[in-house]
Amino acid sequence: MDLATLLGLVGAMAIVTVAILSGGSALVFFNLPAILIVLGGTFMVVMVKFSLKQFFGAFKVATRAFFAKTDKPEDIIAQVVELANIARKEGTLALENQEIENEFLNQGIQMLIDGNDRAVISTVMKQDMIQTIDRHKWGAKVFSASGDVAPAMGMIGTLIGLVQMLSAMDDPKAIGPAMAIALLTTLYGAMFANMVALPIADKLNLRKSEEGLIKAICIDGVLAIQEGQNPRIIEAMLKAYLEPKKRKEEPPESAAAEAA
Repeated sequence: MDLATLLGLVGAMAIVTVAILSGGSALVFFNLPAILIVLGGTFMVVMVKFSLKQFFGAFKVATRAFFAKTDKPEDIIAQVVELANIARKEGTLALENQEIENEFLNQGIQMLIDGNDRAVISTVMKQDMIQTIDRHKWGAKVFSASGDVAPAMGMIGTLIGLVQMLSAMDDPKAIGPAMAIALLTTLYGAMFANMVALPIADKLNLRKSEEGLIKAICIDGVLAIQEGQNPRIIEAMLKAYLEPKKRKEEPPESAAAEAA
């Protein structure tokens, strides 16, 4: 569970809810036609922009904004260096007994154990990385488009409400509901765009960068092990992916592997 996403979303909703409740009845802020105009209209318009596969796939990818276990790059580097030490001392077949939690790294090591050459390993792993990044990219685009469309649908709802209000000026009872639609659609559009769609789009872009970095480290690490490079050289090469302040820190797993 990503606490930042959960706390941010729940916190924003809570603040708005408190503001609504402090001003009177919350029921006046609920209007079904306004909700249908904003949410229904937004999703229908966004569906026009993408294929059905991309549109519905975005909701599956969106779970990555809430439930995502992302490995730390320094931990992956430490494990790659440890595997390189084992492969250098005992051969690549000895890696078969190693427990590797990262599925992508484990996939690459298994291909290495099976004796695949560099070109095959590189092609398969890079294609996997491209597909993962592509799913996150299109998921982010769908939610970003939703964030762009929702305020516009809110404005359309506002215009609909104003037209209904102006056409019923001779009936005072009809003015209130029409005005509610006019104002609430703008509110719903702004809330959905800025509190849900755009934040999720940004978080999916962050996930794309994080997973791309991890997978790039895994690919370079596996290929370096396959070439039989010195573990110290592999560690120095992979640490280039880290922030400068983290490059000088020596992971305890790496130090223990070298001591052995």
